[in-house]
Amino acid sequence: MEISNPELQNKLQELEQEYEEGDITEKGYQKRRTLLLSQYLGSSAVAAELKGLRIHSPDSTSHPSNNGSQSASLAALNANSTENYGPKPDVPPQSPARIGSSPHLDTMASEYSSFGNNRGQGGGFSYAGPPKALRLGVHNPGQRPHLSSHDSLFLPGAPVSGGNSIEPSLTMASSVSGANYAFNPAHQIGYIEQQGDTYESQAGTMMDRNGTMLGESQQGYFSDFAGQQSYDHGPPNAYGGGPHRYSSSDAFSPTAAMAPPMLSTSDLPPPAALEHQMPLEPRDVPFAVYDPQDENTPMSKFDNIAAVLRHRARNNAKAPAYWVLDVRGKEVSSITWDKLTSRAEKVAQVIRDKSSLYRGDRVALIYRDTEIIDFAIALLGCFIAGVVAVPINDLEDYARLNVILTSTQAHLALTTDNNLKTFQRDITTQKLNWPRGVEWWKTNEFGSFHPKKKEDVPPLTVPDLAYIEFSRAPTGDLRGVVMSHRTIMHQMACLSAIFSTVPSGSQADTFNAGLRDKNGKLMVNQKGGAEILLSYLDPRQSIGMILGVLLTVYGGHTTVWMEGKAVETPGLYAHLITKYRATLMLADYPGLKRAAYNYQQDPLTTRNYKKGMEPNFSHVKLCLIDTLTVDCEFHEVLADRWLRPMRNPRARELVAPMLCLPEHGGMVISMRDWLGGEERMGCPLKLEMGSDTASEDGKAEEKEKEKEKPPGAGFGSLIGGGTTTATQEQGRTELSEVLLDRESLKTNEVVVIAIGDEARKKASSEPGTVRVGAFGFPIPDATLAVVDPETGLLASPHSVGEIWVDSPSLSGGFWALPKHTEQIFHARPYKFEQGDPTPMMVEPEFLRTGLLGTVIEGKIFVLGLYEDRIRQKVEWVEHGHEVAEHRYFFVQHIIVSIMKNVTKIYDCSAFDVFVNDEHLPVVLLESKWASTAPVTSGGPPRQLDTALLDSLSERCMEVLLQEHHLRVYCVMITAPDTLPKVFKNGRREIGNMLCRHEFDLGNLPCVHVKFGVERAVLNLPIGVDPIGGIWSPIASQTREDILSPGDKQYSGIDRREVVIDDRTSTPLNNFSSIVDLLQWRVARQAEELSYCTIDGRGKEGKGITWKKFDTKVAAVAMYLKNKVRIRAGDNLILMYTHSEDFVYAVHACFCLGATAIPMAPLDQNRLNEDAPAFLHMVNDYKVKAVLVNQDVDHLMKQKTVSQHMKQSAQVLKVSIPSVYNTTKPPKQNSGCRDLGLTMQPSWVQSGYPVLVWTYWTPDQRRTAVQLGHDTIMGMCKVQKETCQMTSSRPVLGCVRSTMGLGFIHTCLMGIFVGAPTYLVSPVEFAQNPISLFLTLSRYKIKDTYATPQMLDHAMAIMPGKGFTLHELKNMMISAEGRPRVDVFQKVRLHFAQTGLDRTAINTIYSHVLNPMIASRSYMCIEPIELWLDKQALRRGMIYPVDPEADPKALLVQDSGMVPVSTQIAIVNPESRALCHDGEYGEIWVESEACVKAFYRSKDPFDSERFDGRTLDGDPMIQYVRTGDLGFLHNVSRPIGPNGTQVDMQVLFVLGSIGETFEINGLSHFPMDIEYSVEHCHRNIVPGGCAVFQAGGLIVVLVEVGRKAYLASIVPVIVNAILNEHQIVVDIVAFVNKGDFPRSRLGEKQRGKILASWVTRKMRTMAQFGIRDADSGLSDLAEAMEPRSAIASIRNGSVMASSLRNVESAPQIREGRELERQQVGPQNSFALPPTGISEMPAQNYNDSIVGSPTQENGASSKSDDTPTDTRKDHFELPTTEYDPEKNNFLDEFAIPGFSKMEPSETSPPRVGPKPGSNPRISLPAVDGREGDLWSLPSQRPHGGLRIQNGSSDDDDDWQNEAMMHINLAGR
Repeated sequence: MEISNPELQNKLQELEQEYEEGDITEKGYQKRRTLLLSQYLGSSAVAAELKGLRIHSPDSTSHPSNNGSQSASLAALNANSTENYGPKPDVPPQSPARIGSSPHLDTMASEYSSFGNNRGQGGGFSYAGPPKALRLGVHNPGQRPHLSSHDSLFLPGAPVSGGNSIEPSLTMASSVSGANYAFNPAHQIGYIEQQGDTYESQAGTMMDRNGTMLGESQQGYFSDFAGQQSYDHGPPNAYGGGPHRYSSSDAFSPTAAMAPPMLSTSDLPPPAALEHQMPLEPRDVPFAVYDPQDENTPMSKFDNIAAVLRHRARNNAKAPAYWVLDVRGKEVSSITWDKLTSRAEKVAQVIRDKSSLYRGDRVALIYRDTEIIDFAIALLGCFIAGVVAVPINDLEDYARLNVILTSTQAHLALTTDNNLKTFQRDITTQKLNWPRGVEWWKTNEFGSFHPKKKEDVPPLTVPDLAYIEFSRAPTGDLRGVVMSHRTIMHQMACLSAIFSTVPSGSQADTFNAGLRDKNGKLMVNQKGGAEILLSYLDPRQSIGMILGVLLTVYGGHTTVWMEGKAVETPGLYAHLITKYRATLMLADYPGLKRAAYNYQQDPLTTRNYKKGMEPNFSHVKLCLIDTLTVDCEFHEVLADRWLRPMRNPRARELVAPMLCLPEHGGMVISMRDWLGGEERMGCPLKLEMGSDTASEDGKAEEKEKEKEKPPGAGFGSLIGGGTTTATQEQGRTELSEVLLDRESLKTNEVVVIAIGDEARKKASSEPGTVRVGAFGFPIPDATLAVVDPETGLLASPHSVGEIWVDSPSLSGGFWALPKHTEQIFHARPYKFEQGDPTPMMVEPEFLRTGLLGTVIEGKIFVLGLYEDRIRQKVEWVEHGHEVAEHRYFFVQHIIVSIMKNVTKIYDCSAFDVFVNDEHLPVVLLESKWASTAPVTSGGPPRQLDTALLDSLSERCMEVLLQEHHLRVYCVMITAPDTLPKVFKNGRREIGNMLCRHEFDLGNLPCVHVKFGVERAVLNLPIGVDPIGGIWSPIASQTREDILSPGDKQYSGIDRREVVIDDRTSTPLNNFSSIVDLLQWRVARQAEELSYCTIDGRGKEGKGITWKKFDTKVAAVAMYLKNKVRIRAGDNLILMYTHSEDFVYAVHACFCLGATAIPMAPLDQNRLNEDAPAFLHMVNDYKVKAVLVNQDVDHLMKQKTVSQHMKQSAQVLKVSIPSVYNTTKPPKQNSGCRDLGLTMQPSWVQSGYPVLVWTYWTPDQRRTAVQLGHDTIMGMCKVQKETCQMTSSRPVLGCVRSTMGLGFIHTCLMGIFVGAPTYLVSPVEFAQNPISLFLTLSRYKIKDTYATPQMLDHAMAIMPGKGFTLHELKNMMISAEGRPRVDVFQKVRLHFAQTGLDRTAINTIYSHVLNPMIASRSYMCIEPIELWLDKQALRRGMIYPVDPEADPKALLVQDSGMVPVSTQIAIVNPESRALCHDGEYGEIWVESEACVKAFYRSKDPFDSERFDGRTLDGDPMIQYVRTGDLGFLHNVSRPIGPNGTQVDMQVLFVLGSIGETFEINGLSHFPMDIEYSVEHCHRNIVPGGCAVFQAGGLIVVLVEVGRKAYLASIVPVIVNAILNEHQIVVDIVAFVNKGDFPRSRLGEKQRGKILASWVTRKMRTMAQFGIRDADSGLSDLAEAMEPRSAIASIRNGSVMASSLRNVESAPQIREGRELERQQVGPQNSFALPPTGISEMPAQNYNDSIVGSPTQENGASSKSDDTPTDTRKDHFELPTTEYDPEKNNFLDEFAIPGFSKMEPSETSPPRVGPKPGSNPRISLPAVDGREGDLWSLPSQRPHGGLRIQNGSSDDDDDWQNEAMMHINLAGR
């Protein structure tokens, strides 16, 4: 306890020390402590001692004000318990004692910590330290546990001295009273000791060393129940944590316990709008509550139920307490009060004597509902023993049981023999383990308590808490609500008062029954006494327990409990009510409806149920109905057609719905009562309906009549002293009902159309109204407020808000969930005062009930739960301004509409999801038509009728649109009883919050899904130029206007003309070729090492000196010249494994002037890809010979390979050139110069092809670039100067040695810098990655080259230790596009132990046209990370944001700075103007290291890529266009030992233009969308998503691991894309795991995916259409041209606001449909039944190939695209159809395709209008990626191309691919 007064603190510490040393007794300690506290905290604070429940009695002279009543109840709650330590000081509200108890507090902190505003607030239930008198533990008294070691939890910590075990030992002699009632699983056979189990720790539960479940530091505010259950399980807005009921979408959340935002003066609402409905003041019980059995005993003398129970045993010993009936109404068991008490005392005695539990420890109660007597005995036994009962009701739910036992740290469980057996059986069959550290006792074997002497009943010492009731929140979280004895006694007093004043209707004499004497007793003795309560609700929880156990004891009533199913037997319920003369019926709607409707159908069964016993309900006083919403229609049936015919004249008065809070302990907060006092609530009790409702005369007449009436009984208002008139009284106690306007409810307004009888009459005739019934006034002593749940402000009168209550009858909070307790049980509403912009806090603190409703005439009307309300935004234009508001809909009303109007629906639910800043309504339907269960057992599964499911979905959407104007986003259908259920009022109902949770996770068992995105999704963004896209002149100009006068984006350049050799200081730029340079190296350093191979075990091969190297090259060259007859200009393919032989062959080709084309060896496993690629190269480049080494020679001669090659060559009509093995050429001792192998001047000319690098996209599409000697030297120079390479550090060659940096490092750099080169084979690396790192470490290599894939491979199979990498200064990781952001961190962490410097891990940007355009080498800083605003990015802008503020931001890492002699410009690809800072554009490069041409390309597009000239830059600079988008960004970073700030300009690469696609004039990168999809559901394979645009539709192809319920994954995918990218896709298709086309490196083969999709060869399991063509377009009818029926179907991608598919393109239609169209009239084309659903995956083979017409000169060979409306997903049946024989496709025409002759086709428009045909654009595919990314506006004039003229797989590709591509091969 942190006490602010240091002096007091010192004295308390001294006192503590004295006590610990044993100088004073515990009693003395307590006395002196109290004295100290009262001295220092002021004697004024000492509370008056009050006993029991203080309820105002009429003879108080002055009526206490409202405040007084609250303070009275407060005082009542602070009353002492039976132990009396003398006066306790009242702790000031914010003192530490209130905030959280501490070990030094008294045994029960709550005895003097203020109990807050009527309910526990702070340390209300803190319990610290062992109790005073009640030491249950059988510890040796000498070993007193150390006081301060006890945390504020109820579980004692370990004693300091002595060897006591930490866990209270629960084993005891099993021979107590001869019965073996204790069961300890640890002693049973088969009990497995779980080692290292989650729950294992010191005390067998999740505790820290202090014995609490959370460390002290975490036990924030509510140390009283700070047990376990940490509430921060997930991200804050995940379903796992936090009170989910409250809006998470708004910036302000009341649960954050902070005030709403201040208003500026301009925002201040007008004074009228500031009208808040103030909280209703509490009413009083206007008399003292006496024992119903004996009016001389005031109930205020009892402090707890245990004391009342002993009173019952003394005074009503032989009266029956319980009768228990079975399903047939037969008595199973019964018990009297003395027997009940005796058995409860026995349970208490055994707990006291035989367990080592302390007072306040928790004990679990595990009983079935039928075991109500055993349950009551155990519960009351716990009360007597002073332990806290924890009823656990769901016996089957083992996980729930475990959570409760663990979180409450219960080590003892009470149950019955029967349950234990069942439990044991279940645990064995399910192979579960017993909960740890829990002992099980069978209370049914305990027998009764027989004290030795009459008086020997141990005194009651009761802790503050009575029991903890666990219930599930709507989201499924388990939460325990703590109930204290005081709370219970207050509840009981209120309920008793309410039941005792129910008018019985019979009067003996004329004396007014309402009059009381001066003590508040009724003068007329009402024959009331004990009530007989007939209940079938669960007696172990909520209202069933409050009335069936607690009130039964409190009032000495008799409870007759019957099983719930008994109600279903016609006549039985009525018979039992009659037989037992029940005065109170406790029921719920389903049961009463059953009984009433049974009686309607067949009255005689009920009347003649038992001969000679007519049903007679005359003794029934109230029929209590447990419910959250009132069903007025049924009340009429219940009263007039069941209760009245059963002879109860008060039928209408009997019906009493009770508003209970099942999630907060089941307490009643409102029901009808006859207590009066409503005038004190301070709200209008008569609704002014306006003068039109009743004529003025009528009102006047009424007033006259009222005057004539005699004064009533005088329940009256004690304020005014007068009495209220009887009619008014009558009206007020009646169940009021109102007719509300449904439209107004949507805006949270309450407009009353009619009230009372008027409402009843008008209900059926008034359309557009909702009939709502009231519960009654709030219970006495309750303060009630209606609050706006979103803002926490008090609602205005006549509006719907959340009901917040405060009452001493309510629980103080949740067990061990301090945050939730604070937010839900201690909520503070706010209000605005007129003219004051700051919100004011309103007293007191309230419990948020989660119920939405309103107060009319002081009565509570509930419309539903907060989570049962759906909201949707509505937008319209008013006076030229856009207006947006939310409309609110109650799920209950929606369900009623669906069930009434849509057939074949079994059940349904609805909720809204918050996606893309909008609330989108989702409806779930259960229908037996969605079940695939076999018709006969063991039969085949039933096929789904997709068309029917689709029509059900559509019907559902229509109904809700017509009846409620609700625009549904998505309808999903599942089989009956499959949606997640929650218990509501003891019955299982679909839990819509659980559904929402499962929906978000994609776990619902849905078989069908249909979207209504056109109507529901309003806020899809549109670009500046929806048709032209982001590069159009308008869009570019708009950006320029925003960004100018910003700087243009281009880099500086460091020309570095002279390159010096570090050894000889010779300028290396004097050499015109690498050949000459090699000869010079041979001459200068002949005997030094030039090359050496390292094997997989790290052993060196034989080193090659420079001289030897020269002779080897000469030998190969002579062999080629003489044997192979190679001449200058011949093309040779070099196919080698990574070896010295390869290097010799390369240099031999250089010497001979031949063109070397290095190529990786064929992969036996992918011959179908590699063979055609090889043969196409041979053919396209007229290859003269193939050079190989031994390994490859062996491979080529293998039978499989050679046969495959032969066959492929025959098919392709290519002759395979001869293969020559150069491993062992004829020996040579002379070098190249000696043999005259010297360079011709023509060979070093710029255009002469010396080397050809072929790059292969993941799709096996080839790009070949040619290098001359000038380019080779330029690349070496850039590499040497940028990486500061010298001859003192060797070079390493490993992967990708056939092209790019891999080739440069393997074949050139060692020669260029004069350093040795070590070769490590990629094959060896793959098998044993550590070999590479050992080489790097051993030879102190400074610069090396790596790829992300090889590093992933290495990190996956080897540990990053066992070698050192501190000498490695520059590991260049190449990225062809945007760098992966995870690589740096992964590599850094994995190799952290090796000393690899974090600044040595460097991304470089490699490109086909230049292997190093930008590099991070030697920048000496970690990667620069930017988070970009995605919305700006889509518009072409760069807007860095804070990731915390914008969680959707895109993370990018830089690719480094420009290397030596390289310049970069960022250029608008269309206008060719330099981009401004703040936008991105195409990356243009000028460098010596750029290649000069594609090899053998004749295409003007290609040559244009090498002649990029900017409009506004230096016209002399000739750039190369990369086709990639990116931007330059300036940063300043501290560098070097002094941390000097250095300015740097770094390049960020975003991705290829070819892959982007545009929607509504906004540009998207598929990789970002794919990333969102791949991370949205666990069944989606990593990297298993491709997004592309085909035929104007956006298709998402997803690879999934499991086939079940794909329909439920679809919304998750659609929502993820909509939320993060603001687009709605058109089609989601699924492929089986393994069917997703990937390259050998695991990259996505986008081209293949697109081609197989477009040619319908993709083996999809299921396809789902997201957009519906026609809906949502009706409002555009005027703007559209007339369309044929087909056009409207094909219009799959067009939405009201969306203009997409910007390319002008031909329209392709399928031939057969054209015939059909020509035969019938245009608009009679019938659509096949389309729908979205799921069927097993099928392979279908349809070989239709329509050859489409050619319009825009785009060649197109293909048949139809599934993208063009398979709009709603159907699959072809399993058999493989031959369309010709079967005409199947004629019947089942694929909707959306017909073929048009050119004459019919209108000339292509620039872009479709909304609602016109999206056309399929088919750019030519001729083996190049040019069109793949030239933009629409570029095609006519010079756009970009990246492919060279070779076509490797041309024919296949042309046949296979109908490429509408904005999509790439990159």
